Amino acid sequence: MEQILILDFGSQYTQLIARRLRSLKVYCEIKPFNTPLKELIRDDIKGIIFSGGPQSVYAGNAPGSPFDIATCPVPILGICYGMQLISRDLGGEIKKAVKREYGLTKIRVSQGGLFKGLKKELNVWMSHGDEVKKAPLEFSVCAKTENGLIAAIEKPSRNIYALQFHPEVFHTEGGIKILENFAVNVCKIRDFFNSGDFIKNSIKEIKETAGREKVICALSGGVDSSVAAVLAHKALGSRLNCVFVDTGLLRAGDRERIESVFRKKFHFNIKVADASGIFLKRLAGIEDPEKKRKIIGATFIDVFRKEAKKIKGAKFLLQGTLYPDIIESVSVKGPSAVIKSHHNVGGLPEKLGFKLIEPFKFLFKDEVREVGEKLGLPKEILYQHPFPGPGLAIRIIGEVNKERLNILRQADLIMREEINRAGVYYKIWQAFCVLLPVKSVGVMGDERSYENALAVRCVDSVDGMTADWSKLEHSLLGRISSRIISEVRGINRVVYDITSKPPATIEWE
Repeated sequence: MEQILILDFGSQYTQLIARRLRSLKVYCEIKPFNTPLKELIRDDIKGIIFSGGPQSVYAGNAPGSPFDIATCPVPILGICYGMQLISRDLGGEIKKAVKREYGLTKIRVSQGGLFKGLKKELNVWMSHGDEVKKAPLEFSVCAKTENGLIAAIEKPSRNIYALQFHPEVFHTEGGIKILENFAVNVCKIRDFFNSGDFIKNSIKEIKETAGREKVICALSGGVDSSVAAVLAHKALGSRLNCVFVDTGLLRAGDRERIESVFRKKFHFNIKVADASGIFLKRLAGIEDPEKKRKIIGATFIDVFRKEAKKIKGAKFLLQGTLYPDIIESVSVKGPSAVIKSHHNVGGLPEKLGFKLIEPFKFLFKDEVREVGEKLGLPKEILYQHPFPGPGLAIRIIGEVNKERLNILRQADLIMREEINRAGVYYKIWQAFCVLLPVKSVGVMGDERSYENALAVRCVDSVDGMTADWSKLEHSLLGRISSRIISEVRGINRVVYDITSKPPATIEWE
């Protein structure tokens, strides 16, 4: 498939470049900035993007281009650090910016192929301390900021373009159009992602990989594992063995939904392992959120290993690993640090001795949802709100026990019922309840009460990297609060979290 390669110089926004291109159905991959030239110059590579980065191009250890920019045979787009790198290597002048620009900045466009179809004044997202004081020879300045700083340059005769701002950030006006102009008009991409072709090719690949062997899938009921399982089931039929581990940390109705959809609708070979007792036993007395996560992860592996041993002849493990999991867990990033060790790629196969089948390892979640729609998965699976791997354990601040889980589970169910009735469930990115380690005085039935406080958290987001609290109708919030306090014994106060991300995270732990 024709593609654009993104060279990562350490920007926090690198993943967003890929997501925006994928939303245009343009296939792309992220590579470290120092990827060997032979991997960059191939027939299927139609363009290269240099990402932003945290360093100055003049720092002693500043990352550089792995090839001669002036003679690159495919179009190049430099973003932020990428623009400064192009300018430095081709003879431009870079200096510390007298007026550093961060956040929304207005630019005035004078010309330029990347701005085709856009207004002459745009609000864009800046994040830089250096500036291109003088563009390289034969480069045109296409846009400047209100402060007079160069915001965009180009040399169409060599297909080299550069932007000081970040078109990939959601707040940049016309950012997606700029990326489309580069991909379609400059790089001449014509081979776009097609979910039907992906399904056909993936089924063929799964069949060839597994042969006649059995395959195990740890089915969680989330979007990724669910779509992967349905795809693999089309390839393998009864040779796919799904294991659903009930940790006891699930929401009300989760287990029943799994059995209804996958056993009754899709006729899966599925084993439900009820391990709630062992999870609660190991979590007893633990309050630290990181310790909770590690205990839950280790216990899951123990339980899954035990169940896997019962399936004789299984050689492969199917996982719904997504491209962001790979990016964040494996050091494909340039000079930036690994963000986290994701549960999908963090040791489960090597501890169990399975070979991996990961059909979605180069897809983003929106693309997986598109595949899932083609495969006939119901909306309540494909568009459910994100639910963390550790489950309700990290929505209980402090110790996790059966009583506190039951309280939270009841409250969470009521909240979900009300936002569904109000018709806003699919308009909200994520909605959940958090049981707080705080008791407060109340009056219930003319008697003094001293019971738990509960926080309701609803956020709106595009990609989860930033989020704003949902502006729900007061009447809806009132119904949620009233029902929870009336129906859930143990809660006498409900509060609504009105903190955005940043400065807060979406989850509380």
